[in-house]
Amino acid sequence: MDEQLQTLAYAKKTAIELAIQFGPKLLVALLILVAGYYVGRWVGKLVDSMLAKLGLDEPLRVLLVRIVRILVLGLFLIMALQNLGVQLLPLIAGLGVAGAGVALAMQGVLGNLAAGLTIIFTRPFHVGEYISIADEEGRVEDIKLFNTVLSHPDRSRIVIPNRKIVGEILHNFGTLRQLDVVVGVAYDADIKLALATIQDLLRAHPKILQEPEPVIRVLTLADSSVHIAIRPWTAVADFNAASSDITQAVLETFRARGITIPFPQREVRLLGPA
Repeated sequence: MDEQLQTLAYAKKTAIELAIQFGPKLLVALLILVAGYYVGRWVGKLVDSMLAKLGLDEPLRVLLVRIVRILVLGLFLIMALQNLGVQLLPLIAGLGVAGAGVALAMQGVLGNLAAGLTIIFTRPFHVGEYISIADEEGRVEDIKLFNTVLSHPDRSRIVIPNRKIVGEILHNFGTLRQLDVVVGVAYDADIKLALATIQDLLRAHPKILQEPEPVIRVLTLADSSVHIAIRPWTAVADFNAASSDITQAVLETFRARGITIPFPQREVRLLGPA
């Protein structure tokens, strides 16, 4: 019993001595970290406003602001550790060894990170643009460090790892898309009337852009008809609806004006006795 009481007394004495010795330093270190957090937020807001005035994209601004906040907080963390009397050189060496092991284990993640930085700084596309990449296509909703999020016309979301984007062939439609509607008319039809009819339809349609000017031209002379290409531009959001509207309007207007859209025909001749 006496030994236990002595042990408790010694532990209590040691705890009091440690509290007296390190308590103020620990309190100061915590205050330094809290100050670093708020200073980092303030500096981040200041940097964000400056970058916004320079016209930088939001993903790049967010990245730079995060880097600035981390650097400020890291500076205050070093100050806190020095206040506690921590030797930084052995700690940095240990972190370096641990970091090398983590890097080997997370090659895929780091590859996505490097690709994300490449996308953010080179800016091959922006949020809101319609792109086709890695056998997928959609409107760019968000550009993150590790992946890029697309919204598909069928209202689904596509998340593409950034390493699948960098180095691939990218088709950036921007905010416009060009329709590609082909209609066939009979060889004895009035081609000028057909072209004028299509032009009137495109001018009257609210979702068809007049600038750039719609492309309407005779495409090919097929077996049973003359193919006319109808290629106007529309906003990405209106692409599917406009394509359907124009196809239906051409069919109905051609019927009303007596412009024949022929069925495929093939002439067969029998040679020799029947």
